[in-house]
Amino acid sequence: MRDILVTLIFAGALPFVFKRPYIGVLLWAWFSVMNPHTLGWGFAVNFPFAAITGGVTLFSLIINNVPKTAPNVPIVIVFILFVLWMNVTTFFAVHPDLVTDQWFKVMKIMLMTYVTFILIRDKRQIQLFIGVIIFSLAYFGVKGGIFTLTGGGEHRVWGPGNSFISGNNEIALALVITIPLLHYLQLITKNKLAQYGLMVAMILCAIAALGTYSRGALLALAAMGGFLWLKSKHKLQFTLLFLLCIPLMLAYMPEQWTQRMDTINTYEQDQSAMGRLNAWGMAYNLANDRPFVGGGFVVTTRELFQRYANNIGDVPRAAHSIYFQALGEHGYVGLGLYLLLGFLTWRSGVWIIHNTKGLKEFQWASSLASMIQVSLIGFASGGAFLSLLYFDVPYYLMVAMVAIRAIVEKALEERAALDNPIKSTGSSQLPGEPVNLRPIIRDTS
Repeated sequence: MRDILVTLIFAGALPFVFKRPYIGVLLWAWFSVMNPHTLGWGFAVNFPFAAITGGVTLFSLIINNVPKTAPNVPIVIVFILFVLWMNVTTFFAVHPDLVTDQWFKVMKIMLMTYVTFILIRDKRQIQLFIGVIIFSLAYFGVKGGIFTLTGGGEHRVWGPGNSFISGNNEIALALVITIPLLHYLQLITKNKLAQYGLMVAMILCAIAALGTYSRGALLALAAMGGFLWLKSKHKLQFTLLFLLCIPLMLAYMPEQWTQRMDTINTYEQDQSAMGRLNAWGMAYNLANDRPFVGGGFVVTTRELFQRYANNIGDVPRAAHSIYFQALGEHGYVGLGLYLLLGFLTWRSGVWIIHNTKGLKEFQWASSLASMIQVSLIGFASGGAFLSLLYFDVPYYLMVAMVAIRAIVEKALEERAALDNPIKSTGSSQLPGEPVNLRPIIRDTS
C-alpha cells in the first residue's frame, strides 16, 4: 500500500515539473530528506524516484523561461568554491580508487542544492519548500514520539533505512533542527487548533529525539532550546512549557536511558566516546600532514588509521563530527570554506532580522530567518558529534536564507525608491539632474 501511495504521488506530481521546475525541487527534497519509498516493502524501495525527479527538473529548468543562474551573492560563491574544492581534494585523494561512489553521491546533492538556489525565489516557493522539509522530518518525530511514549522509552527510535538519518544519532539531530521550523509554522498560523497541533508535534519531536538515546541530541536540544528561548517573543510561555515538559520527559525515560546520558560526565570510560576522540585525532593528524587537500572522501581505512591515529589499535571509524570530517577529507581549506558558509548564512539571518524590524509585512521573513538560525545552532552543536557534513537539510536552510534576503532586499529597494528617491540616495541633486534610485539599506553583514 505504501509503495502504491508513494508511486501515485510521484506520478501525479511529475507532469507539473515540466511546466514549473520549482515543483521538481519540492519533490526532490521530499525524496532526499524523507526517503518515503524506503518506508514500503515492495517495488518502490529500489525504484529511482530521486534520480528521475532530478533529471526531469534539470530538463524543465533548461526548456522553461526561468532564471538559469543562482543569485550572485557571497553565500552562493563560497558554496561553489566549496564544491570545486571537493573536486580538487578528490583528485589528490589518498585512495583515489575508493572515492568514486561517495564523490558521485555528494555531487548529486550539491548539484541539486545549486538548482534549488536557482528555482526557489519567491515567498510562496520558500514556504512550500520549508513545509516539505518540515513534513519530511516531523513525520518521524511524531511517529517516534508516540513510539517512545507507548513503549515507555525502552526501545530506541531509528530513522528511515538507507538514508543520512537512518541511525539513531542522525535522526535525533534531524528532529532537533525540525523543532524551530515547526515553531515557525506555529508563528504564522492563525488557527488556534493548528497552533496546538504544531505544539504537540514539537513536543513529540523532542520526545522522539530523547528516545533515540543519543547523547549528542541531548546536548543539541539544550543548546538549541536556550537559543530558541532567546529568539522567542513569548519567553514566559516557553519558560513555563520547558519547566513543565522537560522534567516530565526526563522522568519518563527508563533507567537505562539515564545511565547512558550519565556517560557524558564519564566519557573517558566510554569506549564509543574514546573511539570518537581517536577518530578526531586521526583527522587532525591527517590534515596536518596534508593541510591543503586532506585525504579525500574516504579516509576511514586501516592504513590511514595506523598512520595517523593516536590509538592505532582502534577500529577505523568515521569522524563523527562535521568539523573533523571536513578537516580530514578536505583539509584546512575545506574546513575554512565550510565554516565560512555557516558564518555567511548566519549573518544573512542577522541582516534580515535587522532590516525587517517593525515591518509587519516582513514578519514572516524575520520569523523564518530567526528559526533557521535556531535550527543551525542545533545542527552546529549536535553535528560536532556526527558525520553529517553532506546532510542536505542544512544546505536547504542556507538556500532558504538566501532567497529570503533577496526578497527583502528587492522590496526595501523598491520601497525606498518610491517613497523618497533623492533622500534614499543621500544625494543633493539639482532639479533636472538624473536621479540615482539605488537606496541605502541597513547592512550589518
